[in-house]
Amino acid sequence: MRKIVHRHLGKVVAGAAIAVAGTAVMVGITLPGTAGADETGGNNGGGSAQQAAQGQGAGAVPPGVVEQAPSEGDKGTGNDPLTDDEMDRAAQLAASPQMRSAGEDVEGDRGPQRLGVDIAERDADEVGDANAPRRAEVSFYDYKADALVTRIVNLDTGKVEETSTEHGVQPPLSRDEYAEAAKLLIADPLGADMKADFKDATDKELTSPEQLQLNGAVYRATPGAQPAVLDKCGEHRCVRLFPKAKNGPWIDARSFVIDLSARKVAKLDMR
Repeated sequence: MRKIVHRHLGKVVAGAAIAVAGTAVMVGITLPGTAGADETGGNNGGGSAQQAAQGQGAGAVPPGVVEQAPSEGDKGTGNDPLTDDEMDRAAQLAASPQMRSAGEDVEGDRGPQRLGVDIAERDADEVGDANAPRRAEVSFYDYKADALVTRIVNLDTGKVEETSTEHGVQPPLSRDEYAEAAKLLIADPLGADMKADFKDATDKELTSPEQLQLNGAVYRATPGAQPAVLDKCGEHRCVRLFPKAKNGPWIDARSFVIDLSARKVAKLDMR
C-alpha cells in the first residue's frame, strides 16, 4: 500500500504527487491472444490448445531468435546520429588545451562540464550532398565563467569550425550536475528533513546521491519570490531536484534550490 510521510517538511511523495518533466502516461498493452479471451464458447480454452497442438505439425511458426544488434561502427554516414566513437572524438577535439586549463566543471575541477554532443545541422548548400562532411555540436558549461560554450567540430578534418559563448543561457542539466546538486543538498543542514524522510521511507540513512534516482529542472530567479541568496539564479547554474529513493517513493525536495555555481543551498518559501 502506498503511503505518504507527513512528519517532515520534505514530505515523501508517493504516486503522482510530482510531475517531473511532463505528464506520465500509463499505456495499456493488449498481449497477443488475450483479446476476446472470454469468447471461447465455454470450453475453457481447450479448442485453442488443440489448434495450437495441431499447428505444431504443419507450417508452425518457429520460435523467435534473439540476435545481437549490429555494430554501429566507428563512423556514421550522411546525417545519421553520431556513433559513440564519434561523440567521444568530437568531445576531445572540442575541449582545447586552453579550455581544459581555464575552465571548471561542476565539481570545481579543471575543464568545463560536458553537457552533450549531437549531430550538427548541415549548411543549406550541403543538404543532399552525400560527400558533405559530418559535424558535431559539442556543448559545455564553464562554471568558472558561468558560460555555455558551444563548438562545431568537423569530424572529417578534426578542426573546430565555430565557437560560441553565451551567458545567462541554461540548457538542461547533465547527470553529473544532478548528482553534484544532490551531494550538496545531502551535506547541507537544510537537507536534514529530506534525509529524515528518506529514513522513514527506506529505513536507511541517506549518505550518497547513488541512493537516489535524480531528475530536476533549471531554476531561474523570480523577483520577490525567493531568498536573496538565489537572486543570481539564471546567471548562475541553479537546480531544483525531484529525487526518488531507488525502488522506493518520491522524496519532496521542491522547496530547495541548489546554486551549483556558488555551491550553496537555499530554501524557498512555499506558503
